Amino acid sequence: MNPVEIKSPDEIALMREAGRIVCEILDELEKAVAPGVSTWDLDALAEQLIAKKGARSAFKGYHGFPGVLCASVNQEVVHGIPNRKRRLVAGDLMKLDFGVVYRGFFGDSARTVPVGKVTPEAQALVDVTRQSLEKAIQAMQPGNRIGDIGHAVQNHVEARGFSVVRDFTGHGIGRKLHEPPQVPNYGQAGSGMKLRPGMVLAVEPMVNQGTPDVEVLEDEWTAVTVDGKLSAHFEHTILISERGPEVLTRRR
Repeated sequence: MNPVEIKSPDEIALMREAGRIVCEILDELEKAVAPGVSTWDLDALAEQLIAKKGARSAFKGYHGFPGVLCASVNQEVVHGIPNRKRRLVAGDLMKLDFGVVYRGFFGDSARTVPVGKVTPEAQALVDVTRQSLEKAIQAMQPGNRIGDIGHAVQNHVEARGFSVVRDFTGHGIGRKLHEPPQVPNYGQAGSGMKLRPGMVLAVEPMVNQGTPDVEVLEDEWTAVTVDGKLSAHFEHTILISERGPEVLTRRR
């Protein structure tokens, strides 16, 4: 198993900047989500904002991915490709998954944005997924373990009648978008690697209305729920510090 990199204070400072840029751009994208807007429009806006911030896309060209934004709607769980023809309608759930590289370091975050008024069931899914990420962050104390993170997510989600996607996990992040360790959104408390100050992890619960099962479409990117039910996704880049978790992709 590859070692998990402990970031230096200088590296952490750059990751704070990368995280700030990601957060600011996601704020602008969230404001732009509205009925009639295409996922292509959102991707184009994200690309403009990246250039203004002096950063570059973490996603575009990554293993051939064509967009700067993973734009997934409704039953699309993750890795949706921006599309001119995919126009949002009221009631949709728009998943914005986005990352940048700034001076050699990555930031990565995701949020689910309701388009106009959504059903109470869809809103409950969004709320529970967001809450599960907060539960995960609370578990990210130095000395705790990777399993505590996944257990916090799974426990919150399943108690409310939803399911945790198991095909995708969170990950370490730094000079690369994906570094060790993997951070599952399920698990046993007290199991796995110990969390140490200087670790930076991207934690990203993906939660389904129905079963946890997903499949990848013919475009070889877009993952969808097998049963066609809704999915929600939230993600933050988080530093384990001596004082506890510090969310690098949140407004400060």
